[in-house]
Amino acid sequence: MNAPRLAAVIVLAAGEGTRMKSSTPKVLHRIGGRTLVGHAIAAARAAGPEHLAVVVRHERDLVAAHVAEVDSSVVIADQDDVKGTGRATECALAVLPELEGTVLVTYGDVPLLAGETLLALLDEHARSDSAVTVITAHLADPTGYGRILRDEDGTVAGIVEQKDASDEQRAITEINSGIYAFDAAVLRTALAQVGTDNAQGEKYLTDVLAIARSAGGRVSAHVIDDLWQTEGVNDRVQLARLGKELNRRTTERWMREGVTIVDPDTTWIDTDVTIGRDTTVLPGTQLLGATTIGADAVIGPDSTLTDTEVGDGAEVKRTEALLAVIGAGATVGPFSYLRPGTELGAKGKIGGFVETKNAKIADGAKVPHLTYAGNVTIGEGANIGAGTIFANYDGVSKHHTTIGRHSFVGSNSVLVAPVTVADGAYVGAGSAVTEDVEPGQIAVARGRQHNIDGWVTRARAGTKSAEAAQAAAAGRPAEDAGAAARHTEHSTEGQGHA
Repeated sequence: MNAPRLAAVIVLAAGEGTRMKSSTPKVLHRIGGRTLVGHAIAAARAAGPEHLAVVVRHERDLVAAHVAEVDSSVVIADQDDVKGTGRATECALAVLPELEGTVLVTYGDVPLLAGETLLALLDEHARSDSAVTVITAHLADPTGYGRILRDEDGTVAGIVEQKDASDEQRAITEINSGIYAFDAAVLRTALAQVGTDNAQGEKYLTDVLAIARSAGGRVSAHVIDDLWQTEGVNDRVQLARLGKELNRRTTERWMREGVTIVDPDTTWIDTDVTIGRDTTVLPGTQLLGATTIGADAVIGPDSTLTDTEVGDGAEVKRTEALLAVIGAGATVGPFSYLRPGTELGAKGKIGGFVETKNAKIADGAKVPHLTYAGNVTIGEGANIGAGTIFANYDGVSKHHTTIGRHSFVGSNSVLVAPVTVADGAYVGAGSAVTEDVEPGQIAVARGRQHNIDGWVTRARAGTKSAEAAQAAAAGRPAEDAGAAARHTEHSTEGQGHA
């Protein structure tokens, strides 16, 4: 049998989703790093349609703009004032060219539906030579879903919505997923005959089944066991539930690909993340957006990486990173904050309590601890001492600092941009550097130390510090001074003036 021709996939995303109680359209809520409609579009594209249409209405401009961002070749169809899934599908057909072959109809709020399932539906539809094929599943509690009505021979006789069903029909556990395969000509002809004579006054897509059947067409069911793929999102409880299940599937997939995830329950990985083999992900880690992790890396614990690239063999501990690049064999953390534009070279180091932004840190360079590095280029093998501040903002504009290859910046220094420390140059600890430092020079920019004799005894009289100083000057042990202070009845500790 030749591969069936998939003329189009139509994604219905026009609903308001009032039960979400949100100013954000339902289909724009996210799980796994994608919007609900984004998941629907990805599944539809995986089936390989000639055309893909998304039907919109509620917050039309917001949804349409997002759809175009996700997939610029999607055709947007606007649903008019006539309600119902049948009318929504009709509006999509109106903006698509004349179709021949099979049309799949899916929903924008069924995020766990897989492209493989749509392909299986397409194959079943073609194999059975059906006019209509519907994905169904058996639910222990089918409340809210349309029920599948079957004839004595097992073929599908029709679908009845919950609101229109009798008590006997409501007892049926086989439900309509809302996902169909139609012969294009049958769909177009049948929709023209569908009315709104029902409890909701809507034009139901489900009525197409009965019309197709009465015209002699075969109506089939493609039953799936994975009930999650049929579940839609109607409120935030379902959103969280489906999000958790999606994450479970994602973490399981990566573990089967050779990634060690120590605690999947506390690890969240978005759908578009990629991870190399033999990487270990420790508890409390979130890998979000388009993050890519190489092989043999160690990520976490307690780290959040968003749209970040991590090279092979790197270690990232208790770190937040956004739009950053971490080179192979590099180490980051703990308690580091890598802001957009951070690029750490191979075997480089960003240590504890370091914040970086627009920082290019070359191979083997080190920013070990307690540093802010913004708008800076740090050359290969350079070392930045603890407590260094790259003062990049003058109150009006941001300026750049350049640190040369194999240079050294001493602890507790401030480099006031724009400034350059050349290759092989040094900056003495505690310096405030405002001028360029040439190759091989050492810059020392600090006031000369001045010790004032007797200041503590005069300015802090009666304090433990003063007692200790007096005892030391007299050659007595410091603990004796402390004892004397503890037994002073009229201590004036802390009352002295500078």
